Amino acid sequence: MQNAAQQGKTFAIVSYITLIGTLIAFFMNREDRNPFVSFHVRQALGLGLTWYILGYFVGGFDSWMISISFWVFFMALFIYGIAGAATGKENEVPLLGPFYQKVFSSIGN
Repeated sequence: MQNAAQQGKTFAIVSYITLIGTLIAFFMNREDRNPFVSFHVRQALGLGLTWYILGYFVGGFDSWMISISFWVFFMALFIYGIAGAATGKENEVPLLGPFYQKVFSSIGN
C-alpha cells in the first residue's frame, strides 16, 4: 500500500484541484488503477459536487456570514484531503467521507 501511495501521490493531490483536476486524475488512473489515487478521486469528486450543489443554494441567502462560513468549511475539507494525499494517507474527509466512498465505490474498481 505504501508503494501505491508513493506512486500515486501526485495524481491524488491533483484530484483536489477543481473538478477538472479530478477528471484528469481519474483518466490518468484508468490504466494502472492505483487504489490510493482512486480513493482520493472519490473524495475529491464528492467534495467538488457537494460544493457546487450547496453553493447554489447558499448563494441564494445573500448573506456574507453564511457565504464565508460555507467557504471556510469547504476549504478546510479540501485542505484536509490534500494534506492526506500529500502525506500518503487514506483519510476520509470528516462528516462526508464515508458517504462519498460508498456512493462513488464504482470509481477505481
